[in-house]
Amino acid sequence: MSFLSHNCVERSHIGCWSLLRYLLLGCLVLLSACAGRAPLPEQTPSLELPLQLHIERMQDDQRQHWVLVIQSEGAGIRWSMMDLLGIPQARQILTDKTWKADGLLPPNSEARELFAALLFALTPRDQLAINYPGAWQHGAQRSLPDRWDVRYSHSTSFELQLQKGPVFEITPLSGDTP
Repeated sequence: MSFLSHNCVERSHIGCWSLLRYLLLGCLVLLSACAGRAPLPEQTPSLELPLQLHIERMQDDQRQHWVLVIQSEGAGIRWSMMDLLGIPQARQILTDKTWKADGLLPPNSEARELFAALLFALTPRDQLAINYPGAWQHGAQRSLPDRWDVRYSHSTSFELQLQKGPVFEITPLSGDTP
């Protein structure tokens, strides 16, 4: 084998290993993204829809206010969140345990986590164990350990604490601006 052909074989061998390394790295990134996904219920819980909620996000000394409309959409549930001026912030449809973007808004992972946590919080008590096997509820407090904690003042008025994130105050909208 000549020096030139041996050198080409060596380079292609090194190129294959580099390509394989990048493929493995890509697979690890995809797996970590899947592992970070918010849990969804085993079955879609029975919710009294449509719902209009005021959401107040509190973190450090900052507060943000949003309006969330949750409504049936065929076999799924549509989640539309906007600021108090009516500007869309996030829109998603949950169908068959899969989130899909609704409209042209960019992906919003924090909103998806919030929507999944709200679905957990709004799940009727008698459907909690079936839909979230690791969850517990005692009195006015509900938790999915290592993920979400909920403290209820009413079934649609509650405080939602994300394990790695802000606290949200959730109250129903009656048609008046909060």
